[in-house]
Amino acid sequence: MTSPATGPVRRDGVARCPWVTDDPVYRAYHDTEWGTPCTDERMVYEKICLEGFQAGLSWLTVLRKREAFRSAFQGFEPARVARFGARDVTRLMKDASIVRNRAKIESAITNARAVLALHESGGSLVDVVWSHEPRGRRRAPRRTTDLVASTPESEALSADLRRLGFTFVGPTTMWAMMQSLGVVNDHLVGCDFR
Repeated sequence: MTSPATGPVRRDGVARCPWVTDDPVYRAYHDTEWGTPCTDERMVYEKICLEGFQAGLSWLTVLRKREAFRSAFQGFEPARVARFGARDVTRLMKDASIVRNRAKIESAITNARAVLALHESGGSLVDVVWSHEPRGRRRAPRRTTDLVASTPESEALSADLRRLGFTFVGPTTMWAMMQSLGVVNDHLVGCDFR
């Protein structure tokens, strides 16, 4: 077993990034989703929303509520969420199965409308996000101390999304999303899922 400060942790014969706990939800997320390239428009919108809801909270909290979020936000279908109004915000503020934060709920609705506006102009959210993929070779992280909170690419993505009308898309939030969507591979060297 390697210490979290030095690299992956081996449990049950599998080496994983040290931020992964024994929680089966976290393990499944790390092993099957985090860092796997995703080009599904709905999923990218979902991740923007979930990363926004995560701000100030544990990612595991959001993962545990993910199915409730999907139900509350009609599968994160942008066309459906874009039609949400004041009654929906009130309904969602009463839904204890999700994170009840008015600004974050309203952001998910605003972002759905921004996705539709992007589509109307002939663009796609996937193309915007992936256009910020780091170019050239990146040094693979070996320890958690090699990981960064934001990058010039996440800062540029944040600025582009804000210009397009998105909210709760700061550079740190966008870097976490880029890691999650596999736009970058930040599994540590030695992680079995790198």
